[in-house]
Amino acid sequence: MNLPNRQATEYNDTVVRQFAIMTVIWGVVGMLVGVFIASELIWPDINMGIPWLSYGRLRPLHTNAVIFAFGGSGLFAASYYVVQRTSQVRLFGDKLAAFTFWGWQAVIVAAAISLPLGYTQGKEYAEVEWPIDILITLVWLAYAVVFFGTVGTRKVRHIYVANWFFGAYIIAIALLHVVNSAAIPAGFMKSYSAYSGVQDAMVQWWYGHNAVGFLLTAGFLGMMYYFIPKQAERPIYSYRLSIVHFWALIFTYMWAGPHHLHYTALPDWAQSVGMVFSLILLAPSWGGMINGIMTLSGAWHKLRDDPILRFLIVSLSFYGMSTFEGPMMSIKTVNALSHYTDWGIGHVHSGAMGWVGLVTMGSMYYLIPRVFGRRQMYSVKAIELHFWIATVGIVAYISAMWIAGVMQGLMWRAVNPDGTLTYTFVEGVKATYPFYVLRMLGGLLYLSGMLVMLWNTFKTVAAGRSVNVTIPAAAAHA
Repeated sequence: MNLPNRQATEYNDTVVRQFAIMTVIWGVVGMLVGVFIASELIWPDINMGIPWLSYGRLRPLHTNAVIFAFGGSGLFAASYYVVQRTSQVRLFGDKLAAFTFWGWQAVIVAAAISLPLGYTQGKEYAEVEWPIDILITLVWLAYAVVFFGTVGTRKVRHIYVANWFFGAYIIAIALLHVVNSAAIPAGFMKSYSAYSGVQDAMVQWWYGHNAVGFLLTAGFLGMMYYFIPKQAERPIYSYRLSIVHFWALIFTYMWAGPHHLHYTALPDWAQSVGMVFSLILLAPSWGGMINGIMTLSGAWHKLRDDPILRFLIVSLSFYGMSTFEGPMMSIKTVNALSHYTDWGIGHVHSGAMGWVGLVTMGSMYYLIPRVFGRRQMYSVKAIELHFWIATVGIVAYISAMWIAGVMQGLMWRAVNPDGTLTYTFVEGVKATYPFYVLRMLGGLLYLSGMLVMLWNTFKTVAAGRSVNVTIPAAAAHA
């Protein structure tokens, strides 16, 4: 076989390697910023009065770094890795794939510079200004062409379920981003939303909740449906359930956004629609969780010795917990207590640290050695250490925020017999202080785990080599 033919039957793992390494690096950066801003709530003078180190500017940098830099890079790496292996073809468009990597890194760097400088649209998870939004759109369009082009040229008839989830998240995020980012430029780094008032809020939380629903849920479920069966060396528990899970989740999630706007100017019927669909969401969410966990049926002993599998399975436990908590918090009477409190912060981080973080780490621990020509990571003991550090950190973090949130909600609405407030706002802040210390310590543990992963990744890459895996001949000529 001559060189051109051999090249044509190799997977394009160069872009997978690039995104996988940056997943780990951005994970460290995003969580480092998180620990710093958590420290600012304990020691307000830690930023030394420097504006670009203030909480208000670094907090959106933290969320964007964790969601789009860490999580996004992980999704690019996993989807490119999975779609090639399940379609038995090379990625469609090598140059476009390379553009998605360099373009996405440019987006991240631009956000990391502009947000601390105060350039923001002030929209949750969509803070970056219009020039960066345009670059995001171009990168995402290229991503869609590469992914769906690969699926379209597949050598196997079947489209594996992980690719359904990856495909849905790519399409949904494109729609959400374009609609929510519609703006009128008023300068190079200044714009005004095309919407106003309650319409702007409605569009923003249609985007905001579905960024969680599709990028942080559907995308990572694509990871789950590939890497858990591969690591467990068992087929998915129920393929039929995976398809029901997909369609139920995709249909229901789109309508849940209004639950972020309870007791606001949004019409009451719209709030109620958001609450009802949030409650319905519990069924497909738990269906997916059960499907993933039950894949280990008959092989539970593997959890004792396999820390990668532990990352993946425990992530599903947090997914189940978060997707129970979310619908519960959408109930108006519960929301009256929880809204604007740190309970919401605890909920977000149980999903982000427990579900998204652990499933990404487990997937990268599976993927990285294989694209660098090694059977496993440099140190399995370091993976074990990372798992326990991260898990303890998550539990400390979310427990502190749950307790603080319920306490805040009760204190804020406590009234004296004469109708005056029992507690001042400052008294609420003072009572919350010890829980902020515990949150910072939990975040510090989680960051320490990421540093262990960074070291392990560096040693694995240094000891390995870049390899181009050849597509099985039977599939390549099918």
